[in-house]
Amino acid sequence: MSRFEDKVVLITGAASGIGAAAARRFAREGASVVVADLNAEAAAATAAAIREAGGKAVGLAVDVGNELQVGQAITSTVEKFGRLDVLVNNAGIGSFGRVDMLSTEEWRRVMAVDLDAVFFACRAALPHLAQVRGAIVSTASISGTAADYGFAAYNAAKAAVINLTRAIAIDHAGEGVRANSISPGYVVTPLTAPLQADDRIGEAYRQLIPLGRPSMPEEQAAAILFLASDDASYITGANLIVDGGLTAATGQPNFVRIFAGAN
Repeated sequence: MSRFEDKVVLITGAASGIGAAAARRFAREGASVVVADLNAEAAAATAAAIREAGGKAVGLAVDVGNELQVGQAITSTVEKFGRLDVLVNNAGIGSFGRVDMLSTEEWRRVMAVDLDAVFFACRAALPHLAQVRGAIVSTASISGTAADYGFAAYNAAKAAVINLTRAIAIDHAGEGVRANSISPGYVVTPLTAPLQADDRIGEAYRQLIPLGRPSMPEEQAAAILFLASDDASYITGANLIVDGGLTAATGQPNFVRIFAGAN
């Protein structure tokens, strides 16, 4: 496949997990990829691995919570490649805590990385994307469409990402720019490593997810590439849930399993 031949893609949080999987997939489909991440060494290593596999990629160190650095990342991308076709806002952090437990510092840290970064990047990228009728894909979460116990800041930030994406979609459709988001469920990434280490949590997810397993990063990357591609040319303002069916259920007990056990 070469859906992104001669296209330029910038991905934040691209040194590992979903971002790295998306970077590899974009490169395999012909794109020149800017692997942007707070971890400069990891970004460089991911880009090097893509080049070794025959793709085109460069690593770029950027703190997405820093407005100036985000703006410079967009500028550097356009200066190097002459254009920007796709922006993938993937960088994010989690935070455990109820409202009465969260410090102002922690609240602002989550908002800076998970929400402000999306605003900064989109604002800087939109003039360039409008020139090529480009696309934005932001990584939100099912935690942005329903609440989790003890994740107040993360829930609020991801909900805002989804609605900010809708606002950008309708405001810039006339310029030919599409904006969509994906909402992953439980994905095997470094960010979820603490969950993976707890067998109780793993078993609880296996019971709750209809497909019976967590997602791999490559499955989320496939959704990102679909929304960024011309295959999704009439899709904008959408939030694509990629959770193995987790949120398709009401949350009530699995009566089939209960009754089967009773019999």
